[in-house]
Amino acid sequence: MGKLPRRYQEFHQQHPALATAYEALGATAADAGPLDAKVRELIKLGMAAALPAETAIHSHVHRALAAGATPAEIEHTLLLGITTLGFPTMMTALTWARAALAAHAAGGS
Repeated sequence: MGKLPRRYQEFHQQHPALATAYEALGATAADAGPLDAKVRELIKLGMAAALPAETAIHSHVHRALAAGATPAEIEHTLLLGITTLGFPTMMTALTWARAALAAHAAGGS
């Protein structure tokens, strides 16, 4: 995966104790149940689509790929949101995810 988003890096520099606690909370939540990393990242991708949060979508696309998800699984995750999130929100998320997939394939973040 590429480097962390600039805004997150700045947050970490400005508030290191809070950032460390935030990361520990995420790790604890991940370890609290039976879902594997790929499934967790696909779920988080769907949650990011619901917001919609572009940087989170990019991040979770890269993380899902690193956890073994395929581009088809990533797209399917977002397509499932068509009835829950609505067509425009799903299409926005899909557009951002496709940009992240292209960046990942090109070796970027």
